[in-house]
Amino acid sequence: MFRMLFFQPEIPPNTGNAIRLAANTGCELHLVEPLGFALEDKQLRRAGLDYHDLARVHVHQDLEAAWLALLPAKVYAFSSSATRRHTDVSYQPGDVLLFGPESSGLPAEVQHAPQVTDRIRVPMLPTSRSLNLANTASIAIYEAWRQHDFAV
Repeated sequence: MFRMLFFQPEIPPNTGNAIRLAANTGCELHLVEPLGFALEDKQLRRAGLDYHDLARVHVHQDLEAAWLALLPAKVYAFSSSATRRHTDVSYQPGDVLLFGPESSGLPAEVQHAPQVTDRIRVPMLPTSRSLNLANTASIAIYEAWRQHDFAV
């Protein structure tokens, strides 16, 4: 299945929602430290409801550790400044969908890292700055899954 990679997430409910997303779609969720919260955070637990035990969540000390665990794979970095749309990609199981922290998005050095296959965006109004992290991940994961007829 597909793999979500959250680079240094900051807001517990977003990661809690991603845990639910992972549990309901069969995806893996990978988190790169430092996290802006503890995994025992009350808001994270509440947003994830009772899905925590059903999701495959992996925490990596840094991005290099994440690369070691996830590669080789295609890595799609999501950024509001990218030009290619999320629907223009032919996703394959095992692909990594990479998302940045809520306050700043993916740093340029991460977006342009040699491990990144392509930079992707989810369309929005030109006057908008960004989408919510969990919402963006949901849009992307469901598009990737849809392309495979929601196979499990």
